[in-house]
Amino acid sequence: MKKEGKILIVDDDEDILTAGKLLLKRHFSQISTCNVPEHIPRFINDQHFDAIILDMNFGPGESSGAQGFYWLQKILEIKPESVIIMITAHGGVNVAVEAMKLGATDYIAKPWQNEKVIATVSTAVLLGRSRSEAQSLRETNKVLVQASNSASQQNMLGQSPAMKHIQSLITRSAPTEANIMILGENGTGKELVAREIHQQSTRAQQVFMSVDLGAISETLFESELFGHKKGAFTGAQHDRVGRLQAADGGTLFLDEIGNLPLHLQAKLLTVLEQRKVTPLGENKAIAFNVRVVSATNLKPDILKNEKHFRPDLLFRLNTVEIQLPPLRERSEDIALIARHYVDFYAKKYQPQGKSIKQLSVAALTAISSYNWPGNIRELRHAIERAMILSQSEMLIPSDFQLDLPSHVKATPPTSTAEPELGVTAVTPNVDLSPPDELNLEQIEKKAIALALKKHRFNISHTAKELGLTRAALYRRMEKHGL
Repeated sequence: MKKEGKILIVDDDEDILTAGKLLLKRHFSQISTCNVPEHIPRFINDQHFDAIILDMNFGPGESSGAQGFYWLQKILEIKPESVIIMITAHGGVNVAVEAMKLGATDYIAKPWQNEKVIATVSTAVLLGRSRSEAQSLRETNKVLVQASNSASQQNMLGQSPAMKHIQSLITRSAPTEANIMILGENGTGKELVAREIHQQSTRAQQVFMSVDLGAISETLFESELFGHKKGAFTGAQHDRVGRLQAADGGTLFLDEIGNLPLHLQAKLLTVLEQRKVTPLGENKAIAFNVRVVSATNLKPDILKNEKHFRPDLLFRLNTVEIQLPPLRERSEDIALIARHYVDFYAKKYQPQGKSIKQLSVAALTAISSYNWPGNIRELRHAIERAMILSQSEMLIPSDFQLDLPSHVKATPPTSTAEPELGVTAVTPNVDLSPPDELNLEQIEKKAIALALKKHRFNISHTAKELGLTRAALYRRMEKHGL
């Protein structure tokens, strides 16, 4: 039964070409021959060969092997992954060995033994296919990394002093190999900062691997991060590469690191210290090379509590610490961010018949005065909802439904005397008086309770309203006893 395989034989002796073709065509799917070495570039550029059989000498009287060396190097220049078998006369083994030092895979001595030729070529074809697949995987991975980076890349928005400070920290720390921890409330853009760090690092052309530790159960933690071998546990039907290995050479982003239980923190610390990981069911440790960027919404005082987070792991993760400010502390950036998302959703929904919308002056005033407990994520979702439900070409305060939280109360807008850019503008009468309770925990609890009541305890709708994942909402409900 024929094996798959494309072979090219290069020799100026027609008898050798005929004998080689007759022998190999019984075993491989395609055999091509070339009796003029100058035609080699055309052959290998026109199609892919799993193995190339190349004579060491061309022309009568040649025995130095210089021509074989020349064409060997020429082929490898054109296609470095080529698998080349040299043909040498009996007694020319030393020359063949020298060719192997220059990149040849193996050699065949003339006169040859058919069985040995078949075995040598079969091995070479397997090697050629492995190299081809590896090259294809590298190219595919490169394209996927570039596509992933370009698809997820979004410029960090903000010109406030707080954001300029954040951008300065990123610029200074990203090119280093230091581990970075990003602190901030939910929705402040921690993953966006992590991706920006990756883009400005020396690993920008490698993979950015994001892992939400808050969404991984304790029982699957080791399998997800470290990987496992087939049969390592019930349900392990095939080998699995862990995230640490998958991110090798790139950046590993550990989101919600503060949710990791102490006993799993110890395992993560050991792996990061040794820079080696042992998949479940495997005895051999595998080295990896990643840069770790982590993030958490925990407050610094909780993070430094030994009962909640291991100090030795914290020291390893927060060589550089970046504290993201909540949106309410950089209200001067709200208009810039809002306009960005208005433009984004205008393009997204225009093909669906939605008219292009703009923010009125009154809407800008209202959203700039709002506290945004869900930060940028909440603002983004509010704008998307307003763009979908608004019945006019101008977004007004009522489109944003900003009267839900108790500390923000808006009254119907009244006309202003001077519109902006020829558009009739309205200004809401916003009550800027402080709420009775300024405790952030209580504000968060009230916001979640209001959202749950509004959506009749539909978790999916409530989580979307608040800009949270279902898992994150469940955790907060449990924390607040809801």
